Amino acid sequence: MSEENSVLCRNLGKTWNAGTIRAHEALRNIDLAVKPGEFVVLLGPSGCGKSSLLYLVAGLEEHTSGTLDAFGAPVTGPSPDRSLIFQQTSLFPWLTVWQNVTFGLSLRGEGAEARRAAAREALARVGLSDAMEKRPDELSGGMRQRVAVARALTMRPRVLLMDEPFAALDVQTRAKMQDFLLDVWRSSGASVLFVTHGIDEAVALADRVVVFTARPGRIKAVVPINLPRPRDPFSREAEALRQELTGLLRDEVDRAFAEQEALAPA
Repeated sequence: MSEENSVLCRNLGKTWNAGTIRAHEALRNIDLAVKPGEFVVLLGPSGCGKSSLLYLVAGLEEHTSGTLDAFGAPVTGPSPDRSLIFQQTSLFPWLTVWQNVTFGLSLRGEGAEARRAAAREALARVGLSDAMEKRPDELSGGMRQRVAVARALTMRPRVLLMDEPFAALDVQTRAKMQDFLLDVWRSSGASVLFVTHGIDEAVALADRVVVFTARPGRIKAVVPINLPRPRDPFSREAEALRQELTGLLRDEVDRAFAEQEALAPA
C-alpha cells in the first residue's frame, strides 16, 4: 500500500442540480483523510450527504468545490482501485454466481478460465466456494451480499465504498455479515468507507466514526473507536461510545426531520 492517504477531501462540496431552481447543497467544506487499511464509518441523519460522498469518491459524480484525491492523484472518474457496494446487491439474475463475480473482469476482456479462477479465489474468501454455479435467486440475502463483496474483491480495490450494505438484513444476519466483513477487510488490506444509520453498527466496525450534520452535510465530529477486536457490544466502553454518538446525532436528526416536514406539501 502507498503511504499516501487512500482518500483525501479538502474543503469538498457538492451541490446537486447546480445553477437550476432545483439546486440543493448536499455537502459543504468536507475535510477528511482516510489512511491505507483504515475502516471509517460515516454516520448521520437521512439526507445529510453520506451517500453523496461515496459517489464522489467512487468517481461517479463530480464535486462542485474543493479537492478530492485518491492515493495522491485527483479523482476524475471511476477506477478499479475504488469499488462501490450498494444496499441492493444489483446482481444479474440470468448469470451464475461466478459470472456475476467476474462481470468486471469480463468487461476487461479476460478469458473464461482466468475469470473462473478469480471467482474461485474470491468466493473462497467470502465462504461461498460451493455457490459457483448457483443463480442469485437461489441464495439468501446475506449470501447475495457476500457475492457482491466477492465481485468487488475480484477487481482488487484499494478502497471499498459501502453504502448501507446490510440495512435490509435481519439483526442476526447483519451481525454475522459484520463479522464476515471485518475478516475480509483484514485479509484484503483495503481501506473502507462505510455508510450507516446504525450507531451499534458504527461501534462494531469502525476505527473512526465521522458524524455528519443535517443537510448540508458537514463533519460535526470524528470519534475514534479504540476498542480491541472482536468487540464486546455489552462492555461499558461500547455503551459509553453509543451514548456519545447518540448525543452527537440527536440535534442533527431533529433538524433533518424539521426540514423534511417544512418541505412536505400542505
